[in-house]
Amino acid sequence: MTMPAYYIPHGGGPCFFMDWSPADTWTALGNWMRSIPASLPQPPTAQLVFSAHWEQPEFTLLTTGQPDLYYDYYDFPPHTYDLRWPAPAAPELFDSVRQCMQTVGMPLAEDNTRDFDHGVFIPGLLMYPQAQIPTLQISLRRGLDPQEHLALGRALAPLRDKGVLFVGSGMSYHNMRAFRYGDNTPIEGAEIFDDWLTTTVCNPQPALRNAALAEWEKAPGARFAHPREEHLIPLMVIAGAAGAAQGKLAWHDRAMGAPLSAFSFD
Repeated sequence: MTMPAYYIPHGGGPCFFMDWSPADTWTALGNWMRSIPASLPQPPTAQLVFSAHWEQPEFTLLTTGQPDLYYDYYDFPPHTYDLRWPAPAAPELFDSVRQCMQTVGMPLAEDNTRDFDHGVFIPGLLMYPQAQIPTLQISLRRGLDPQEHLALGRALAPLRDKGVLFVGSGMSYHNMRAFRYGDNTPIEGAEIFDDWLTTTVCNPQPALRNAALAEWEKAPGARFAHPREEHLIPLMVIAGAAGAAQGKLAWHDRAMGAPLSAFSFD
């Protein structure tokens, strides 16, 4: 059975595991991510995560035997550095990933020392707190070229037919300076890009969807929403892996004044 593919906003650092003001700042997003496993047609054989927090010169497969956690966030409460998520690696799928990349002539590097960054383990703690799902991670490629990441998704798409859940972990809005800490007043100008993104991802013609995503910088409000695009680029991988499936708005709400959206492809 073909597994869905998701692009999710992963919040701010370990935001779901600490106190905020207002207290419910991240509650809706956290609850939605916790609901994802029950919505799937079957438990995934593994999950393949593309995090905004790992960029390499070439697409790189994390092959660490038993990944630990890389706490790549700063100045958060001490207990957030004690989080644990011992998800197993998925070595039986390493060869499948390699084969997919070789088939299309796409270079693939490997890293057997890196641990899961918070773009992997924070959603993981919400979706699979028992850490029972084998997890693979593949980096983004430096330069953040949308076409290259759409192509990566297309190359790996056959893994969805093997029961692998694809997760693009980023943020649909990521202008850190404009977030309203302690205030959920709408950020002026933020909605325009979110509206464009939703319309684009949900386009019933996948070729037009992907063409528009490849030129996302031309969208209204694009560079306001993403001064740097690393948190948007995981969406390109997921859209590429979606094939002919139409995108759906899976979740939408506001946090710290910003509109946040998640998308699914079934």
